[in-house]
Amino acid sequence: MPFCTQCGNQVADADAFCSKCGKVQGAPGAASYQAPRYAGSDALDRLTPRTASILCYVPTIGWIAAVVVLAAQKFKGDVTTRFHAFQGLYLFAVWLMVQWVVRPIMATTSHNGMRVDKMLEGVIVLVALFMLVKTSQGEAYVLPIIGELAQRSAAEQ
Repeated sequence: MPFCTQCGNQVADADAFCSKCGKVQGAPGAASYQAPRYAGSDALDRLTPRTASILCYVPTIGWIAAVVVLAAQKFKGDVTTRFHAFQGLYLFAVWLMVQWVVRPIMATTSHNGMRVDKMLEGVIVLVALFMLVKTSQGEAYVLPIIGELAQRSAAEQ
């Protein structure tokens, strides 16, 4: 014999309401369990494509937003938002190459004046800020090389 999902009172299979609290009972044989809704799912539902695109260009942490956008079911069909996610991710990959390849090379060589790795890092941050502005204005600006790769990647879906 089933029990009321609200108060726990024993109810008959055919009862439509609980005799103790009045709660509507499910159909006979139907599962009354509902999966919990997590707080993060509401946040992604309220995220607009433009905001998601902008978040993909935040320096050093935009890659997290890019991965979330690419994994989210909400943006599977949105080619523009996916383009920005791929381009932001590729821009981060360029930053990683400067950090992991160029910086160690520059640290071992003698240098006079400004180091190339520091200049490249500054250029990457400026490009990310430029893309933040362009994306906030609703423009899909295609960066050389990585932008073309991003267009191909977004179109493959």
